Amino acid sequence: MRALLERHRAVLDFALSSLGRRKGKNAALLAVYALVVFCLASVVLFTQALRREAHVLLRDAPELVVQRLTAGRHDLLPREWLDAMAGLRGVSSVRGRLWGYLYDPLTRANYTLMGVQGVAPGQIAIGPGVASVTGAAEGDRLSLRGPGGDYEAFTVREVLSSDAALVSADLVLMDETKLRSFFSIASGLYTDAAVSVANEREVLTVAGKVSRLLPGARAIPRAEMLRTYDSIFDWRSGLALLAFAGAVLAFTIVAWEKASGLSAEERREIGILKAIGWETSDVLALRLWEGAITSLSGFAVGMLLAYAHVFLFRAALLAPVLRGWSVLAPDLGLVPYVDPYQVVSLFFLTVVPYSAATLVPSWRAATVDPEAVMRT
Repeated sequence: MRALLERHRAVLDFALSSLGRRKGKNAALLAVYALVVFCLASVVLFTQALRREAHVLLRDAPELVVQRLTAGRHDLLPREWLDAMAGLRGVSSVRGRLWGYLYDPLTRANYTLMGVQGVAPGQIAIGPGVASVTGAAEGDRLSLRGPGGDYEAFTVREVLSSDAALVSADLVLMDETKLRSFFSIASGLYTDAAVSVANEREVLTVAGKVSRLLPGARAIPRAEMLRTYDSIFDWRSGLALLAFAGAVLAFTIVAWEKASGLSAEERREIGILKAIGWETSDVLALRLWEGAITSLSGFAVGMLLAYAHVFLFRAALLAPVLRGWSVLAPDLGLVPYVDPYQVVSLFFLTVVPYSAATLVPSWRAATVDPEAVMRT
């Protein structure tokens, strides 16, 4: 065992010196390798971090959200619906929610206005995105243009924390009664209903009961909301990966040509090694070490750059694509998270094929007569 380790240590030393003799060519290949891994890993890490952030934020969301559909469109639901759902077995509580969208022509952004308790009439709490585009801070006056075209001024009581910017960036919280008058919504009508279910395993059963009890109702479980977020992020990450497909294909062709073909100098080097007593297994080990060093170095550099890009520089290159194109796109400070499965998958897609591609041409050159190789 010790002899085998010593043998591979000697082969590794020779592989490092061999790579150093062609440092310009290998450095260029390493840079391209790292760039491709950086692009792919940035998309994977950012998508996974966004998905995890959405799951954390929706962890406290209601088990079931019920909406009313009229002619296939979202409509206000009456108070009677809340009372009917509260009487269903398995439902612990039902709360009507009041919210709506408002387009601001000054900032060209859409705000989400929500009625809550604890905010005095004439005051509002705004999300970090709203504060950014309007320049409003705590204690300032902010005017909102109502559906009738008239502006109404509110005092900013607070700016919401950016920790939940993924869902609160465009949020404006105000007193529920004030929101009704702002949107001219009659008393007893709600935008939707948040239904709490005592046993989480019965959410789908309760959803079915709601649909049968209230024709025109659409019951949305929390799990469906999470799947929707996952689908959106997967779709957007697919677009980003598609944009890099040309670069990945070009790298694959270059890397395969580099790994699967030997230059005259490299064939001559193999012939000399065979002439001085190296065995075929030693030559294959040498080439395998060279490919492993190049691919592992490129993979490590690419992953480190991708990690810094996503979690230190907030994915500046990918954020507009994966986060969305909204004027009030959240300024995310993602919690560092790396999925080992994603890293291993990326490793096998980039490192293993390149390392394996170095063996076939080396084996062919190593099995040829050394004298014939050196004459070519």
